[in-house]
Amino acid sequence: MILDNLYFATYANLPAWVVSSIAGIFGLLIGSFLNVVIYRVPKMMQREVDNYVAEHNEQELPHQDIFNLMLPRSACPHCKHQISAIENIPVLSYIALRGKCAACKAPISPRYPLVELLTAFISFGLIWHFGLGLAGLYSLIFGYFLITLALIDYDTQFLPDNLTLPLLWCGLLVNTQGVFCSLNEAVLGAAIGYGALWLVYWAFKLVTGKEGMGYGDFKLLAALGAWCGWTLLPGIILFSSLAGAIIGIGLIWSGKHDRAVPIPFGPYLAIAGLIMLPFGRTIVEKYLGIML
Repeated sequence: MILDNLYFATYANLPAWVVSSIAGIFGLLIGSFLNVVIYRVPKMMQREVDNYVAEHNEQELPHQDIFNLMLPRSACPHCKHQISAIENIPVLSYIALRGKCAACKAPISPRYPLVELLTAFISFGLIWHFGLGLAGLYSLIFGYFLITLALIDYDTQFLPDNLTLPLLWCGLLVNTQGVFCSLNEAVLGAAIGYGALWLVYWAFKLVTGKEGMGYGDFKLLAALGAWCGWTLLPGIILFSSLAGAIIGIGLIWSGKHDRAVPIPFGPYLAIAGLIMLPFGRTIVEKYLGIML
């Protein structure tokens, strides 16, 4: 309530597009940090595994240097040139450097500014929809987690517990205040979300002898259920399946994806979650005629 009162006192006289634009600029900065998280979290986890295995086998630890989200400083992977503050301004630095390292002129992946722009766009949209009260601020946390998880899963086909589980618990805690749904709906959403994909996983494995998805997908859908409530889970599953089918077929048809390589499902769950949190109840009530 304090945050809501602060919002009304400070921003009530500002047009929605101004407040949303401020959120978008903030999103650019957060997007720069998310790039670091997306790149480093899988490496941090792999280093922990490598050290654990070495310690178990009484061998010298292969990774003894500091490597976390803060250290070492970001550097060019080709020449190890440390990225200065002026070279790390979201989007603008990429344009000024023409997509190349300032030192060795090696190309910089365009994904970095694209993630920053995506985060800015999602920040703008969520604040435009929810405003800058509690719902808006919580929705930003939701969106930032989903961007990170989607891209980690895309890169590694792995959804780390140290991101999916905090997202799930955050959803339950947020909805103790009934921000997006009641606590009962949130708890049922988490349980049904996990159980639904768990059943699909085992049914597919019993029929084909293969694993169709990973346990990280169960946990991510459980987290989406905790945020959105169990009543929106059918829509989340529908939208994620449609997105997966359309994008997957497009990638295979274009030759950019081998049919034999599994397609990660996490990015499509994330897309569905970002649609259903702000628009799910409107979609269900308006187009399906079901009052929630």
